[in-house]
Amino acid sequence: MNDQPLDNLDGDRDHATAGSGHDGEDHLRAPAPRVDGYAPLRSYAAIGDGRTVALIAEDGRIDWYPTPDLHSPPAFAAVLDEEDGGQVDLAPVDEYRMRRAYVVGTNVLVTTFVTATGTVRVTDSLNTGVAGRLPWSELGRRVEGVEGEVSMAWRVAPGTMFGERSPWVEHSPHGPVLRAGCVTVAVPTLGEMTTVAQEQDISGVFTTSPGSRHLVGLAATHDEPVHVPVPEDVDAGIDRTIANWRVWSREFHYDGPWGKAVQRSALALKLLIQSATGSVAAAATTSLPESWAGGKNWDYRYSWHRDTAHTVDALFGFGLREETHAAISWTLRTLRNPDMQVFYELDGSEPRPPRELDLPGWRGVGPVVDGNPAARQLQLGVYGDVMGVVRTYVDHGHLLDAETARTLAALADAACDAWRRPDSGMWELPELRHYTTSKLGCWQALRCAAHLAEEGHLPASPDRWAAEAERIRAWVERECWSPELQAYVMYPGSDSLDTSILLHAHSGFDRTERMSTTIDALRRELGHGPHLYRYTGMREEEGAFVACGFWGVAALAQVGRTEEARQWMDELLETANDVGIWTEMIDPGTGEFLGNLPQALSHLALIEAATALGSGLEGR
Repeated sequence: MNDQPLDNLDGDRDHATAGSGHDGEDHLRAPAPRVDGYAPLRSYAAIGDGRTVALIAEDGRIDWYPTPDLHSPPAFAAVLDEEDGGQVDLAPVDEYRMRRAYVVGTNVLVTTFVTATGTVRVTDSLNTGVAGRLPWSELGRRVEGVEGEVSMAWRVAPGTMFGERSPWVEHSPHGPVLRAGCVTVAVPTLGEMTTVAQEQDISGVFTTSPGSRHLVGLAATHDEPVHVPVPEDVDAGIDRTIANWRVWSREFHYDGPWGKAVQRSALALKLLIQSATGSVAAAATTSLPESWAGGKNWDYRYSWHRDTAHTVDALFGFGLREETHAAISWTLRTLRNPDMQVFYELDGSEPRPPRELDLPGWRGVGPVVDGNPAARQLQLGVYGDVMGVVRTYVDHGHLLDAETARTLAALADAACDAWRRPDSGMWELPELRHYTTSKLGCWQALRCAAHLAEEGHLPASPDRWAAEAERIRAWVERECWSPELQAYVMYPGSDSLDTSILLHAHSGFDRTERMSTTIDALRRELGHGPHLYRYTGMREEEGAFVACGFWGVAALAQVGRTEEARQWMDELLETANDVGIWTEMIDPGTGEFLGNLPQALSHLALIEAATALGSGLEGR
């Protein structure tokens, strides 16, 4: 029987986080109902192995599992196509209630199902190997009988891989395997059960008893021979994976407030870091809608410089070394491309052209998009993202190689001129304007470059960079401040507000009364409960952006309003799902999640808010 401790909701305000499960009967609940076959996005927990991510709904169904890699055409994508997308089912046959939690310090999920006749425990893991990630993708679903008897049913049904392949069952010398295009999936099982292989899926039924153990596993490869693991090895791999995660968590150091929420967000972020390259995926999914009306459905299985910069900042603060060096190395390798992109494929190559797919989308809200059209936009904030992450790395005692130093010096020279150009801004907008925070991205880049040069890390004089940074500061203070609104505006001459200005309390641009009154203006115009919409006009178009609320907490702490920030943080954490996984957006009126998940920026913003507030409390 699995006796690993689970995340716990209980605790005082300093350490509480939504989402962790209890053992008490009163915390059992019915799974969130599906609508037209689709689970609410709030229903999903995430597991991963440094290569891909699987999403598990409260009813035990895996609706998203690109295999073997996150950017692979997904063989299991029912979250976007309920009928033909593909899924992995595992649940009691009879009506049940459930509760779930992660094993403490891990991304291994435990779900307890209780029926009228008994109780079972399901442990879900994307397994890792003795020396890191496996060369194949291995999913283990262990079922343990706890009390009484429970009839269980499972089914592995690959989908059409975005409508382009037809899966089939092939009867091999080692039993039936599933094939979909170039993906091959073996399905090892453990324990006495009845298994049926049909034309396009493999399914089975079994009954648990106290102390019984069953397992349904998946081992997947792409365009290569398939490893057919011994079922006992997959089962043992679950325990090894728990141990591996805990080795990582023991390297995690954080003594500030909201420790459980922070560690859960760090673990969620770790799911998005690609172990082979060091790149950070913005999210694990594509085309989950930001708006109930549709049309804002993007593919986030790419690595943005912005997300990488925030990730390195966060992980350095936790004392983690390997991920920070890998992310920095990935970033600097991409800079050597002649044409700097906003984001890249997870392997560092240029993004593929986007295409719309003939698929229904989650709850019929389309379109479904493979690819993202924003790659070639001019976004001046990238300069600040890159230089900021390099400064963090160097200030922690590391050194640049000569070629990188020359590249960064040239990048700083380019920022001196680029800031005068209109761009698409952080929000990847089609209207080219002189966005305030785009200018501040260049300001941040030049300040960081001047610092690096002063410390002897860049082969140039800091004079021009420092002078140009001061010109940008003067321009923003003159052109982008509204005395009427008592706030920084989105761009000169407008009365629109933009929450991305909150990031520049963290950058050090402004922590004065001007930033304080800007926060108040943002909450008045863009606030709904504890959440904030991205910028003026978005209240009518999309959900509130989860990260913006946490940015507000951080900025409020950084201007010295720590008690208000503490209360705001508590209110935000109350809106998490039961296991602490965040999407990109939330409908603040209903609490429903919107957008892709797990969303790196949401989890990063939570970490930054807790860290900023912790510093403020210590200062108090």
